[in-house]
Amino acid sequence: RDPLGHHRTKFPMEMYLACGSQASKANQNKVYVMKVSNIQKTSQDDDEMSASEDEVEDPIIDAKTFKHDGCVNRLRAMPQAANIIATMSDSKRVHVWDTQHLLGALDTTSNSVPPTKPLYTFEGHPVEGYALDWSSTVTGRLLTGDSSKHIYLWDRVQSGWAINKTPFCGHTASVEDLQWSPVEKDVFASASSDKTIRIWDTRRRKNSMLFVAAHKADVNVLSWNPKKSHLMLSGSDDHTFKVWDLRRFKSNTPVGHFTYHRGPITSIQWHPTEDAMLAVASEDDTLSVWDLALEADDDTKTGGTGGNAEDIPPQLLFVHQGQQHIKELRFHPQVPGVVISTAASGLNLFKPCNL
Repeated sequence: RDPLGHHRTKFPMEMYLACGSQASKANQNKVYVMKVSNIQKTSQDDDEMSASEDEVEDPIIDAKTFKHDGCVNRLRAMPQAANIIATMSDSKRVHVWDTQHLLGALDTTSNSVPPTKPLYTFEGHPVEGYALDWSSTVTGRLLTGDSSKHIYLWDRVQSGWAINKTPFCGHTASVEDLQWSPVEKDVFASASSDKTIRIWDTRRRKNSMLFVAAHKADVNVLSWNPKKSHLMLSGSDDHTFKVWDLRRFKSNTPVGHFTYHRGPITSIQWHPTEDAMLAVASEDDTLSVWDLALEADDDTKTGGTGGNAEDIPPQLLFVHQGQQHIKELRFHPQVPGVVISTAASGLNLFKPCNL
């Protein structure tokens, strides 16, 4: 989140972004803090093209960077203070950074920026990991999970962060994603390559409160609905994504099962303000946007692409193509309908025409 206001719809737009690299050489990796301004609305129809369109200026991208020790497996900004970000590295370390000086430098013409050093570094994970999530209910509270099934809880203290060295135990394989409950400060969910989803209470480390056999393959990603806290999304290597009702949380009983994509699901997120809308990214190099309020006539289980109009799921609103190896997507929390996606081929920022 940034200080530019909520529900921004007027063009030209401006926003701040942060992302990390996965370079072939470890010492070439960086974290990028960016300001994107002069974002103009594009034409939706060839008939709208005119000579005046040639006069529209391109977006302006300003970026400040700092070195990162190894590939950035995942990056998250603290909801209560967006200048504080956490990164997970393939070096097994987890870092917390304060980027306020970089954000300030983006708003000035000064090129002089002091070196960026971590506020805190945790080296307790035995292997690298990808699971990382800040709490939206407790400022500074963080979860990290690794590929050896360990989950650690961080709590903010005056001197930095206090991390309980006893991990949460329950999964039998890599922890792929973590999600805090949007309403319960001590409850979180985890997804694993052991094909399960688990619901935890931070006051109980030895066993999860609930778990389900969620998919036929690795569960890669989760998203907890911020508006309807009984709903959760999961995406898997089995190419499908599911919708779960936590009030009836049992194996093989999702309230929605979607088989549209042709590759593993790499990212998934509920819309921050529209409780039935979501976006999904896949290794099939597509990103889809859905509205689950548009129910199918017969069943919530829908088929994939087949070339015929009847094969298109009624809940599917938009498909974004053109990127290779999409890694992550995010709805902008303050600019309605805007999606940011990162991929091996670069970063895209777009707003579907029907949102």
